[in-house]
Amino acid sequence: MAQYFVIHPENPQPRLISQAVEILRNGGVIAYPTDSSYALGCVLGNKDAQDRIRAIRRVDDDHLFTLVCRNLSELAVYAQVDNSQFRLLKANTPGQYTFILKATREVPRRLQHPKRSTLGLRVPDHAVTLAILEILDQPILSMTLLLDGDDEPLNEAWSIRDRLEHQVDLVIDAGACNATPTTVIDLTGSDPHLIRAGAGDLAPFGLTEE
Repeated sequence: MAQYFVIHPENPQPRLISQAVEILRNGGVIAYPTDSSYALGCVLGNKDAQDRIRAIRRVDDDHLFTLVCRNLSELAVYAQVDNSQFRLLKANTPGQYTFILKATREVPRRLQHPKRSTLGLRVPDHAVTLAILEILDQPILSMTLLLDGDDEPLNEAWSIRDRLEHQVDLVIDAGACNATPTTVIDLTGSDPHLIRAGAGDLAPFGLTEE
């Protein structure tokens, strides 16, 4: 049965943040808030937890995780970033975006796109998530909390607990999230390419929704 923490969305209680981090370090799967929608998360090296998230989402190995980082410096450990990419990232992180970038050798092959050696990374603008990342001292592997058959992600913690009480180890209640997933932008080419329009504004990248 999942634990349920009520955490202040702007001033997270350090004791509860530390307990959430301990659950992650012990191989747990958490449902946590972001600046877009709620998400499912686990630590980078735990394959069992990754398999549990795939099972909850009912997706196969072709559905890739997003690496959620605390800041741009950490993101650069896992992604190859040139000067023009860095300028775009600096201007738009933290924020409601997932960026597709070339992976570095720090990223296990199974987490990369099998043909392109890319992965999705983001730096969220949410005090609870950033507090967890700071104490965890590594990224969270994450998927949007969009369940099979639903049209949009879950955004209320009580609803998540009702539906996933026996499938996750922790649900964090920091109030309702946006029910819109991140905007996904591919930065691996010469110009930004829109993969999915979402919560993040397209204008800074010179993109429009088709």
